[in-house]
Amino acid sequence: MHRVLKQALAQAVAWHELVRNEAGAVKPPKVERKQMNVLDTNATAALIEAARDTTLFVPILLGVTTGMRRGEVVALRWRHVDLDKGQISVEESAEQTKTGIRYKPPKSGKGRTVALPKSVVDELRNHRIRQAEALLKLGTRLSEDAFVIAQADGNPLQPRSLTHAFELLLAKHKLPRVRLHDLRHSHATAMLKNKVHPKVVQERLGHSTIAITMDIYSHVLEGMQEDAAETVDAALQAALIKRRKEIG
Repeated sequence: MHRVLKQALAQAVAWHELVRNEAGAVKPPKVERKQMNVLDTNATAALIEAARDTTLFVPILLGVTTGMRRGEVVALRWRHVDLDKGQISVEESAEQTKTGIRYKPPKSGKGRTVALPKSVVDELRNHRIRQAEALLKLGTRLSEDAFVIAQADGNPLQPRSLTHAFELLLAKHKLPRVRLHDLRHSHATAMLKNKVHPKVVQERLGHSTIAITMDIYSHVLEGMQEDAAETVDAALQAALIKRRKEIG
């Protein structure tokens, strides 16, 4: 709100409607971020296996392998999934309201395409077959407009229902207490630690700018600086040794 007001008043100054921008003299409030809990590879594997025979298996798999938000997972339809190309088009997000579910564009305001690993493509193929068979027993055919994550009768799932089921799963299997949204953070952290370029991370997560990605995951990037320095130095030292041998 401070940022928007400051920009509006700055425009008023530019139009000579105001002499000065009073918002510029106000210190903006500090944004307090929620604690970020990240699952390592072993904890992620344990979570996936615990959910394998449950309805949470696919939502969790999408969270840890694509970084999709809860609302994006719930809003995903089969027409958004291209199993032949191995990719998902994130075009909608489900928002919980007092009157029900509202579908809107993703948080950044625009869609994005996320590549899927082969293992996830295979799991989605199997999930689609199971879902089609279950609906056929109810006298309904699975359409491209159907939700990938849905209730048994094909009706859309509420975002908070997914969160509740996730919390119950963690408690049942005595797994680390993390938020459903932390699966997204775990995916991003895993990519950065494995030296995936931050620009790619930004595109997969759907951040509007790379600055947002760098800001949120600055704690991961700090450790990468030391690795980068050592990598560059190793290449330089190797070149120096080669040069000395050529001269000598």
